[in-house]
Amino acid sequence: MTTTGIRLHAPAAGWSIAADVVVVGSGVAGLTAALRCEAAGLRTVVVTKARLDDGSTRWAQGGIAAALGEGDTPEQHLDDTLVAGAGLCDEDAVRLLVTEGPDAVRRLIETGARFDESSEGDLELTREGGHHRRRIAHAGGDATGAEISRALVEAVRARGVRTVENALVLDLLTDAEGRTAGVTLHVMGEGQHDGVGAVHAPAVVLATGGMGQVFSATTNPSVSTGDGVALALRAGAEVSDLEFVQFHPTVLFLGPDAEGQQPLVSEAVRGEGAHLIDADGVRFMVGQHELAELAPRDIVAKGILRRMLEQDAEHMYLDGRHFGAQMWEHRFPTILAACRAHGIDPVTEPIPVAPAAHYASGGVRTDSHGRTTVPGLYACGEVACTGVHGANRLASNSLLEGLVYAERIADDIVANGLPARVPQPVPHPEIPEHPLQAPEARFAIQRIMTGGAGVLRSAGSLAKAADQLQRLHTDAREALAEHGKTAEAGVDTWEATNLLCVARVLVTAALLREETRGCHWREDRPERDDAAWRRHIVVTLNPDRTLAVQTTDTTHFPTTLPPQAPQEQ
Repeated sequence: MTTTGIRLHAPAAGWSIAADVVVVGSGVAGLTAALRCEAAGLRTVVVTKARLDDGSTRWAQGGIAAALGEGDTPEQHLDDTLVAGAGLCDEDAVRLLVTEGPDAVRRLIETGARFDESSEGDLELTREGGHHRRRIAHAGGDATGAEISRALVEAVRARGVRTVENALVLDLLTDAEGRTAGVTLHVMGEGQHDGVGAVHAPAVVLATGGMGQVFSATTNPSVSTGDGVALALRAGAEVSDLEFVQFHPTVLFLGPDAEGQQPLVSEAVRGEGAHLIDADGVRFMVGQHELAELAPRDIVAKGILRRMLEQDAEHMYLDGRHFGAQMWEHRFPTILAACRAHGIDPVTEPIPVAPAAHYASGGVRTDSHGRTTVPGLYACGEVACTGVHGANRLASNSLLEGLVYAERIADDIVANGLPARVPQPVPHPEIPEHPLQAPEARFAIQRIMTGGAGVLRSAGSLAKAADQLQRLHTDAREALAEHGKTAEAGVDTWEATNLLCVARVLVTAALLREETRGCHWREDRPERDDAAWRRHIVVTLNPDRTLAVQTTDTTHFPTTLPPQAPQEQ
């Protein structure tokens, strides 16, 4: 294993912490991994970009999918997942998810998560798009993520797991053989630590969430800037399936120029019987799919966009007026409050909705134990690509994937042991290896990506986006090479640089995949092409900062590196 040698331009670490495992991220995946490692007696440190409960998990409304209901089986859950994934799921990975999922949810309940129950005391399950059965467990009506986050954060604090909040991870530390030796990070604001430091550990678990901020309008929080994927690329890891960005069909439409995080209108609203209609009140999804409004998300998003194009409209509507006030207040209090805060009352009027960037099905490539192609580096949750989601994630599989694969990572770390001697990191290069983007580049990247690589893509739009992104990249490189100048190191410039990194990979893969599949919709290639493209695109970063691209032979990922045997003293 050889690393790229590329690191962000940053001050040298002024402090350090020693640990067995460092978990980067505090959503369902990160905290589950941390709790399990801590319970096994490993010195565990959780590093998170904001507060412990400020990640993407808390924003999840719909719920967590698992075969927990009467008559439901893991096999049925598997079938629905494979259909949604449009022929690109790794079936072995999905089988692990649906088989281990029910018990993982039960363990989550034992940890303290309180899900909604029926009057008989059973879990109250609902349906969402792509599911043929009611298998979505939810909490607080439409506040499932917030409840899961609450339970896990309380457990982490109760067990005394060491945490470093308000910390942006910078780069992976590796030893001379390329094995993980920890991470560098920058702590923002006051606290026990401040400025750039390091956590030295032989095992690093990336659970940093997604990269939704690469687009102008998204359901993702502002911290979702692709930091984990960019770090992994700089460390030499493989990433895959980044072209498959799921756009949620029903996001509250706040105007054509709205930017940043937009309010989500959960798929569970359609699962309970709300209808998609146009301005004339016509249910346009009927006849387009057997499940109509409950078709997989890519199909519903395309259906909405087609109707918008046909009618030259900026949005469609979601009609739940027939629910009545009591159901809105009991089942969807969060959505009701968000709509009313923007002057819309779902009890008496349809909700204006349009698709917005929501979830990255791709990420850092892992095996069934969460191992990446860098020894000692693991990934789980949205930052990872396990092969579960394929070309389009099935609704509410995301929380389950984070939960199941986090447990598998912790079990792998415990089962295989840690090196007897902590790997010694290679010294930080004196000359900055990676030029930084100016803060304003963030908005330029978002406009480029929204215009050229959004829901509707073509060879022309993607090529234009690729050229514009390359210009940003080249300008920064030339300024560093010719004048020794780069943007001042700081959170804004690190985030912009990470966004540019993941945007380049996404566009490169989307341009290469000359077909329409799942949530990758090529207007110039409208048909699915299994003969040529029922395979994954895998990307790595070369030491000269160019991208190396290859494809797998099948839908199954090749194996990652085997676990390292413990080193002798």
